[in-house]
Amino acid sequence: MLSKKIKTLLHAVSAIKKLKYKNRKVVFTNGCFDILHAGHVSYLSKAKSLGDILVIGLNSDGSVKKIKGKSRPIVSQKNRAILLAALEAVDFVVIFNELTPLELIKAIKPDVLVKGGDWKKENIVGSDFVESYGGKVKSLQYIKGLSTRSIISKIRGLYSD
Repeated sequence: MLSKKIKTLLHAVSAIKKLKYKNRKVVFTNGCFDILHAGHVSYLSKAKSLGDILVIGLNSDGSVKKIKGKSRPIVSQKNRAILLAALEAVDFVVIFNELTPLELIKAIKPDVLVKGGDWKKENIVGSDFVESYGGKVKSLQYIKGLSTRSIISKIRGLYSD
């Protein structure tokens, strides 16, 4: 069942076209989602509430390493994809190798593009493209104090001996 949610870009685009034909509203977000936590779950649930289908662009291991540094990701792309696919709010997970999800956004053409509250609308990758065809761009608030970085710091502090 989970593997049905994890798609190549080609398969995701095909499935999404069929859903859009049925007037389903597609929401897209992206991220590393390394060490999945309650903040991620809350964010993804809020994102899903903005439409019918939630598509996640998941940074590949190589992409995460370039963005976050050589010690990341902690959790492999395969396992991160499985965890995300297990969430009720998530309909599709597409792994991408690039540093940004722009090519995914252009291929999927979501009705709503969503990022976390730390992103200003004008800095969200793909926002101009989505707005060019009448799509919406939203920035959703995070739960304060919940982050992968804080979890990693806590673990390092507990086991630094």
